[in-house]
Amino acid sequence: MTDLMRMSKLRRMFASAGEEIRSHQELLSQLDSVGGDGDHGTTMVRAIEVLVSELKEESDKSLNVRLKDAGWRVLGVDGGASSALLGIFIGGMGDVAMESESDCKQLAASFAAGLGAVQKQTKAGPGDKTMIDALVPAVLAFETAANDDQPIAWAMKMAAEAAHAGAESTKDMIARYGRAKFIGEKSRGSADAGATSIALLFEGFRSALAEHEEG
Repeated sequence: MTDLMRMSKLRRMFASAGEEIRSHQELLSQLDSVGGDGDHGTTMVRAIEVLVSELKEESDKSLNVRLKDAGWRVLGVDGGASSALLGIFIGGMGDVAMESESDCKQLAASFAAGLGAVQKQTKAGPGDKTMIDALVPAVLAFETAANDDQPIAWAMKMAAEAAHAGAESTKDMIARYGRAKFIGEKSRGSADAGATSIALLFEGFRSALAEHEEG
C-alpha cells in the first residue's frame, strides 16, 4: 500500500496550513472584531507556528505521539479558547495509535478522536456559530471518504470543501458562545473566525496533499 500518511506528509500539511492562516491573519482578526477583541488572527498564527516548529523536530516517536506532543505545545500558547481548542484537537488526534505511518481509515479515526476531545471541552454544537460548524462536517466528510476506500488526498479534499461550506454557513447564524453572544443579532452577517480558521487549516492540508500527488 502506497497511500499512507508519513511524517514527511504530516509536516507538509501543517506547513501549508501555516501559510494559509498567516496569509489570512488580517481577515481572521477582522472577523473576530465583530464580537470579540480582534486578536484571533494573531493567536492562530502563533499557534500554528508552534505546531509547525514542533513537528519539524526530528524524533523516533510514533505519529500519534508526535501529534499529542504538538497539541500540548499549542495548549501552552497564551491565546484563550481558540488556541486551546486547536491544541485539544491536535492532541486528541494522538489518542489513536499510529506508528511511523497510517492509512486513510486510521487518519479518519484520528480526526474523529480529535473532534471528540474538543466536544468534551465545549457545549457548542452545530449551528452555534463556532469552530464546531466547520470541524464536524470536515471530520464527517473525511470519514465518509475513508469508509468508501478513497485515497487520503481525495478524503482531504472532501474534508476541506465541507469545512469551507461549514464556515460559510456561519454567516447566517447568531453567536451563542464566546464574547460574540453578547451582541446577539448583530453577530449575523459575518463568518465565525474560529470556523474560518478550521476551514483554512483543512485547506492547507488539502493543498499540501494535492501538490504531493501532482509531484
